[in-house]
Amino acid sequence: MTVQTTAPLTYFDLAGVDPWSREEFTAQLRANGRSYHDRHPFHVRMNAGELTREELARWVANRFAYQQVIPRKDAAILANCDERQVRRDWISRILDHDGDAEREGGMRSWVQLGEAIGVTGDELWSGVHVLPAVQFACDAYLNFCRTQPWIIGVASSLTELFGPDAIRVRIAAMEASYPWIDPAGFDYFRERLTLAPRDADYALELVLERCTTRALQQAAVDALAFKIDMLWAQLDAIALGDTRPKEAR
Repeated sequence: MTVQTTAPLTYFDLAGVDPWSREEFTAQLRANGRSYHDRHPFHVRMNAGELTREELARWVANRFAYQQVIPRKDAAILANCDERQVRRDWISRILDHDGDAEREGGMRSWVQLGEAIGVTGDELWSGVHVLPAVQFACDAYLNFCRTQPWIIGVASSLTELFGPDAIRVRIAAMEASYPWIDPAGFDYFRERLTLAPRDADYALELVLERCTTRALQQAAVDALAFKIDMLWAQLDAIALGDTRPKEAR
């Protein structure tokens, strides 16, 4: 089995091409994990305990901009979906992040992490520390999920395939390297160790079942690559920091 590394010029060119088998399609999707953002130099430094408090604060504040987009992009996928059962299943993702009457949700857990690192909830929600490039990347992802067919939006969420392994390493590394962070701040990551595999399994099955043409399969692979590039671009900006003149910040 070979993994394709270059996409055709257009999906139209794939109209007469046989679809990948289920196994080949899965391999093409999983190949995107080779550039998952846990390999970004900033994350490597984080896991090595080399970040300053200022860098950790910048990371948590800017990652929160993405956290705010997650339930909104899921709502966009849900709004585009014409399958009732899928909508009933997918809405749980929004509740996992936004919470409901019985639970706070992942957004509150991320605020807890910010507070443990030294960034207040008001600062996180206001977006005062969000870098322009990070906001641009988040907006691009939200717009992608609003404008693409729902199943392609689902495919973009398959970064969850690679998340749990990276999270396990992150929790252990941060607890060891940054002992001044309140352990309760890692609750979000611990929750994702359970929720991400559940969500990834469901989304992967949807993509494998619904993307039955080679063009749709390639679009799904490209959607996942786009999402990974978006996460990588955010970390590029976070690593660089705010380069604007002080008076413009």
